[in-house]
Amino acid sequence: MKTLVIDAFKLVKGVGKSIGIYNLTMNLVQRLAQENVRRGYENRIIVLGNEYNREDMSADGVTFELMKGDPKDRKTILLWELFTVTKAAKQYGADRILFPRGFRPLFYGGKDTIIIHDLIPFYYAEHYPDYFNRLENTYIMMRLKASIKGADRIITISDSSVKDILDKVPGSAGRVVEIYNGLNEMKDREAILRDAVSDDPYIVAVTSSLPHKNAAGIMRAYESYHALCAEEKVQPLPLKVIGIASADDFVKQGLISEEAASRITCYSYIEKYRDMCSLIASAQMFLFLSVAEGFGFPPLEAMQLKVPVICSDRTSLPEVVGDAGILVDPDDPSETAGQLLRLQSDEDLRQSLVRKGDANIERFGWDSRIQAYWEELFR
Repeated sequence: MKTLVIDAFKLVKGVGKSIGIYNLTMNLVQRLAQENVRRGYENRIIVLGNEYNREDMSADGVTFELMKGDPKDRKTILLWELFTVTKAAKQYGADRILFPRGFRPLFYGGKDTIIIHDLIPFYYAEHYPDYFNRLENTYIMMRLKASIKGADRIITISDSSVKDILDKVPGSAGRVVEIYNGLNEMKDREAILRDAVSDDPYIVAVTSSLPHKNAAGIMRAYESYHALCAEEKVQPLPLKVIGIASADDFVKQGLISEEAASRITCYSYIEKYRDMCSLIASAQMFLFLSVAEGFGFPPLEAMQLKVPVICSDRTSLPEVVGDAGILVDPDDPSETAGQLLRLQSDEDLRQSLVRKGDANIERFGWDSRIQAYWEELFR
């Protein structure tokens, strides 16, 4: 029997920038627990958690240990990340410790595995050096590099992220393994699809105010599409954008005309996940123009909802989307506009993409993911 310790102490749902990491860790804990039960408690799995994530990180098949300290306190987190977690790993007799956030302690002599989701801090340092606090971003990059250099094993979630790791930390190839993210089954999916309304077709896009999510690119593309529709004497579809509050700033910047912007409805946040899914499911097409993703769930979620996808051709997105979506250059508004109009006018193409989307999402089932994790973590 081996003992795997999972460091979940720093994870608090809805706090910080790591909701994706939180969700992956929660799914990983719950599914490793199920696998451990299925295997007759073959190994010992201990989760180092906090008062806020106890419910999500507890399950039959794992042992949840409540750690002292406030995971929302930055000093506590810093000390935990650098030193305290090493003591905890020794206390619980870890044969291997898993760090889902990618940061390992400064000094740890045992076997450890880190999960690197992306190297987007390096992207910001190169393209948007003043967007985040420079000192903080430099520290994050330094810690990521040190963690990759020092880790016994490195799990990452796409070919694109593997290439980024090898580029930033040459010599790490023999320790890097790629395991795609698992895609959860969508709760109430059939009911959402049954209730989807398509009498008034529209385009739906997902983005955020972060530059790499490329809301500006969506606005440029829609402006170009709006103009193309006028040329072709076709009625443009309205655009609904999830993730930003308004198109007003883009009008002021001259990225989109007031006329085109008048057809845009923005939703900065949709509280209920089902409501967001219903908004996507009722759309005629889905647009995602992010320029940097370690993986990229939104196009897959649109495929789950049987909506044809037009997606950026950058970083990990081509390998995740495959041939189940139309890939475009996110910096070329005219290309995206042409594909939007093409998809709008071609029902056969839309249905073909929906069928391909159904097949594509099967690649990301959790059953195969958890077997890969089990073999890697208890190797």
